[in-house]
Amino acid sequence: MNYKRILTLALALVMVLSLAACSRKAPVPTDPAQPGASNTPVAATEAAEAEKAEYVLPEHDIKVSLLTDAEKEAMKSEPMYKDGILFFFAGGNCTSAPYVAQRLGLYEQYGIKTEVVAGGGFVEAVGTNAAQLTVSHISTMLVPITNGVNYSFVGGAHIGCLSMYVLADSEAQSIEDLKGKNIGVTGIGEAPHNVAIRMFGTSGMDPLTDFTPVVTELSASIAALQNEDVDAIVCPDIWAYDMVKDGTLRIIRSLYDEDFAQEPCCVLAMNNDFIAENPMIAKAAAECIKLAGEWMRENPEEAVEMLMHDGYLGGTKEKNLDLWAPLNFNPSDKFTEEGLRNFVEDYIKYGMITSTDNADEVMAAAWKPLAAEANLGYDYNDVDGTWWNCYDSLTEKYFLIKHPDEKPWHTLFIKTANRPGRFISIYNWTSSISYFILTICFCVCGHTVI
Repeated sequence: MNYKRILTLALALVMVLSLAACSRKAPVPTDPAQPGASNTPVAATEAAEAEKAEYVLPEHDIKVSLLTDAEKEAMKSEPMYKDGILFFFAGGNCTSAPYVAQRLGLYEQYGIKTEVVAGGGFVEAVGTNAAQLTVSHISTMLVPITNGVNYSFVGGAHIGCLSMYVLADSEAQSIEDLKGKNIGVTGIGEAPHNVAIRMFGTSGMDPLTDFTPVVTELSASIAALQNEDVDAIVCPDIWAYDMVKDGTLRIIRSLYDEDFAQEPCCVLAMNNDFIAENPMIAKAAAECIKLAGEWMRENPEEAVEMLMHDGYLGGTKEKNLDLWAPLNFNPSDKFTEEGLRNFVEDYIKYGMITSTDNADEVMAAAWKPLAAEANLGYDYNDVDGTWWNCYDSLTEKYFLIKHPDEKPWHTLFIKTANRPGRFISIYNWTSSISYFILTICFCVCGHTVI
């Protein structure tokens, strides 16, 4: 037995002891015949309801500052100032920044009235000015711009949020193993389909011939996998979370992978007529949403509690917190522009954009940043998005890894199985002795041998 195996065995023992000492309770098992069923016991549900009843809107000291006094006065004469603006939000974590800005009272600081709308399609709503703005996937909203739909992207929202999943016992260990296979997507041209195209293309395959998209209702996806109608699915991480945790699904490719982690998944989109006729309101709204994104990134627990209280997030608080931090809300305009150009170039390369082959033309139509002077957001994503299960070859079991907290000295990087070059983090070790041993193992080996 070589020294790395010895160190790995020692590490496994330390992990067992450390996790046993951890104050968190183990997840309640779910019925494998009902994938995605709640793993929250009744008592926990009742406690959550009591917590919601006691909810108090968090205090904050955020102050809007982008508009000058002259611009504020000019804003009052714009067409939509009197009646206010509508933003599309149907719930969830990814698209919540415009709503959080409303709840924090940021629009009100400018005297802007806002109202949530939902129902119907967000592309149609913003494209026709039925709603003035929304946050959603670049993967869904980019191509319509090239076909004349009347909106543009004015800022970034976050990274991640979609992954490709296989059954946990699937023989496929990488996306290359899915060449020539059927991939379940919710619709042709929708975000999961377009994400799958880029995932195959950036993995060195021909995305137009090396997989077959099969339209599959999300609710029927597990049955489709089990019946072998599809070999993998692309779907939101928030939907798949419980099934990863209970051992039904396994991630095989993700927007958190290194080649996608430095570009946004979602953006803030606004109707072009709204921007042209209400430039100060649009600029102010963009600042408010960026400020909300900053607050969401820095205050995950408060943001999750707010959205759960208001009925826009389901599931447990633990689940929503696990999924929140990896999104890394509010990237900078620089980050967003560079990532958007990657989308544009890939979409032209893979024939997804057919109206032009000029990337600069597409960027000019799609990217019209507002509130750049606010200088908000980050230029480089340093948040590790690997919340999913990792395989321990010693115990032959999967174990769930948490995202790192904000204390780097509590963070240890452990290499994941079947994901070369990807690292995840374990945090909040309860034993300083355990942490010391783990650190020594990491320094000697460079990574654990799992």
